[in-house]
Amino acid sequence: MNKLLITLALGCSIALPVHAETSTELFVTLNSGNPQTQGMALVLATQAVEQKAVVRVLLCSEGGQLAVRNKESVPLKPRHVSPKDMLQSLLKAGAKVEVCALFLPNSDWKLPDLIEGVSVAKPADIAAYLLQPNVKILSY
Repeated sequence: MNKLLITLALGCSIALPVHAETSTELFVTLNSGNPQTQGMALVLATQAVEQKAVVRVLLCSEGGQLAVRNKESVPLKPRHVSPKDMLQSLLKAGAKVEVCALFLPNSDWKLPDLIEGVSVAKPADIAAYLLQPNVKILSY
């Protein structure tokens, strides 16, 4: 840990811990197949990116279908944008998007079926990420 050394007028010094400025990170797990639920999770993730948070999205179960290349997603009012479109915008904005480790082995899909930029999560990496003190978790 870094320390800040302060010398007081009396001639003595004290060392105080300095905490590095850490960015806010948002971890969004999306399990729902409901388009409105998916949309709200992704709207909030997008807002977090726009407010300079680091965003990581984990798609599991029905939520994983959003990452499948040829699966359609329903456009939502009022902007007529689908959850899949929102997910792709998040990817372009730099969010990390993964499907859970169980998604592909328990479906008919393979890695090449996923949209570009989506990877398969490693449980140990996810666990380590979740244990970081600056990570906020949002689950849908």
